[in-house]
Amino acid sequence: MYRIINVFFLVLFFSCGTTKLKETNSSTIKTNTVLKEEESVKEVNVLPISNNIFSTSDDVSRIMSFLASDDLQGRDSGSEGIEKAAVFIEKEFKKNGLTPYFSTYRDTISNFKKPAFNVVGLIEGNDPELKKEFLIIGAHYDHIGQLPGTTDVIANGANDNASGTTTVMEIARYFGKTKKNKRSILFVLFTAEEKGLLGSKHLAKKLKQENFNLYTMLNYEMVGVPLIGKDYLMYVTGYESSNLADIGNAYANEKIIGFLPKAKEFGLFKRSDNYPFHQEFNVPSQTFCTFDFTNFNHYHNVGDENELMDFEHMANIINKSIPMIEAIVNSTTKEIKY
Repeated sequence: MYRIINVFFLVLFFSCGTTKLKETNSSTIKTNTVLKEEESVKEVNVLPISNNIFSTSDDVSRIMSFLASDDLQGRDSGSEGIEKAAVFIEKEFKKNGLTPYFSTYRDTISNFKKPAFNVVGLIEGNDPELKKEFLIIGAHYDHIGQLPGTTDVIANGANDNASGTTTVMEIARYFGKTKKNKRSILFVLFTAEEKGLLGSKHLAKKLKQENFNLYTMLNYEMVGVPLIGKDYLMYVTGYESSNLADIGNAYANEKIIGFLPKAKEFGLFKRSDNYPFHQEFNVPSQTFCTFDFTNFNHYHNVGDENELMDFEHMANIINKSIPMIEAIVNSTTKEIKY
C-alpha cells in the first residue's frame, strides 16, 4: 500500500497535540446516503451463488511461497525478480483459462523509466449483452525490492502485496474453471504501485480512452493477516462513498465487509490501485484490506515474510469473496453505486 505507515507514525508523534491527518476529501467523490440494511435487502437482486470451499490453505501457500520467496528479490518494479513473478502469473492465467485482453498478457506502462508492465487476463462474459460490461479485480504485485544496510536485505512483501496478488489469482482460477460470469471480468496485477500507483494510473487512462464499459473495480491489498476483534472479515476503503458494503454483504448472505475508521482517517481510499479508476471512470472503485495498523508491524520492512501470513485466513477471504463477486457479475442490473 502506497506510503501509509510513514503518515501513521507522524500522526502518532503528534497525537498529544492538535495535528491530525487530513481525511479524504469527500467532496471529490460522488456520494449517496448508504442504504439502510432493510432497504438494501429489498433492492438487491439475490442470485444462486456458489457456497462450496474452492481455495484451500495449500492452494494459497503454493502461490505465496513463490511470490514472496527470496528468489524474487522483493519484486521491485523493473527488476529481474518481478519479471519472474510476471512469468509465473502469465503461466497461471493461461493454465486457468484466462485469455490476454491485449495482444499479450503484458500491458507495458508508459509512465515509469524502467521497462515495467501490468499483467492482464480476461474472462469474457457468457451473456450476449451483459458481457459488454466489465468488472475489474486487481491487486499490485510489485514491492520495494531490497533495503541495504540490514542483515536480511530482501523486503519480500508477503502481506504487501503477495497476499492480494494470490487472492486475485485464486478468484481468477475459480472463474476461469467455472465460467460462471455473465459480465466480463478483467483480472489485473498492477506494477509500480509502490512508485505512486503508476501501473493503475496508466491502465485506467488507457481503458478510458477506448471507452471501456466499467461497472466496478474491486482491489485487494494486504489481506495476509486477520483483523482483530472485528465482526467482519475485511474492510473496504471509501466505505461511506458507495453501497458496496451493503450490497456485498447481502450477496454473500453474511457480514464479510465492514467499516474501519482508521481507513477513513488515513485516506486509504486514495492510496491504492482502486483510486485511478475512480478518477477516470467515476464508478465504485474500492479496496478490500485486513491491515488495521495494529495487526502487522512489518510494513515496507524485511520482516514482511510468509511465516507471518495466515493462509487459512486468506483462503477464507477468497472463498467468501467468490459468491459476492459471482452475484456482482450476474446481477441483471448495476446495483453497486456511488
